[in-house]
Amino acid sequence: MSTGLIVIRGGGDLGSGVAHRLQRARYGVVILEIAQPTVIRRRVAFASAVYDGEITVEGVKAVRVDDAPMARRAVSQGMIPVLVDPDGHTLADLQPAAIVDARLAKRNLGTRPTDAPVVIGLGPGFVAGSDVHAVIETQRGHDVGRVIYAGAAAPDTGVPGGVGGEDARRVLRAPLAGVVHGTREIGAAIKAGEIVGYVDDAPVAAPINGVLRGIIHDGVAVSAGLKIGDIDPRGIVDYCFTISDKARAIGGGVLEALLHFGVLP
Repeated sequence: MSTGLIVIRGGGDLGSGVAHRLQRARYGVVILEIAQPTVIRRRVAFASAVYDGEITVEGVKAVRVDDAPMARRAVSQGMIPVLVDPDGHTLADLQPAAIVDARLAKRNLGTRPTDAPVVIGLGPGFVAGSDVHAVIETQRGHDVGRVIYAGAAAPDTGVPGGVGGEDARRVLRAPLAGVVHGTREIGAAIKAGEIVGYVDDAPVAAPINGVLRGIIHDGVAVSAGLKIGDIDPRGIVDYCFTISDKARAIGGGVLEALLHFGVLP
């Protein structure tokens, strides 16, 4: 058995769902992020603290901090610290009991089983028993949240998971490379064809009716074709501001894996 910090690399909506569940289970959690996170569901992503200084998601507060000592103080105060540290330089100081790679890059960005006593990868790109100790299935469906102790998650299909009967059409993509500027607030009711933002001067129109569940933060530079927003056809505003069923299931899988390997709060 061991105790200690859990470091989550990536504070998007899935990584934040994991962080929220672990913090509720009394684990100390630290999130490492990049300087300009490209998170879509910003109202439920602790990575938003990079831009706004802090964010509270379902009663759990995350704050941006500058170094490992500040991170430890924030944890001791019941908060989740968010550090801009894409290369993991602070890991040596933090000495985590476990690392969760929640960057969802669909490939391994350099995570190794020697990075911490327990290393967990979310989704495709990792092989449990080889480059991580466990993999959590992230593909929507019957197995989402399942813990894999030997082998890999289902391969990336390239098609977004279905929500309210829509899959690829619910996703907003950058029409060209440029800088994002949103014109509608997250949670706003949207009609098909309505402009919800721009990439440079190119408009981004909603392909379906629904609510704007998420859009990348203003001023972020994106590449052509990158996912920059999400329309929820179910039209339920509360879903824009609460953790998804998928993120909760994945968080439960991470919690199981930590307990399986004897990492206690």
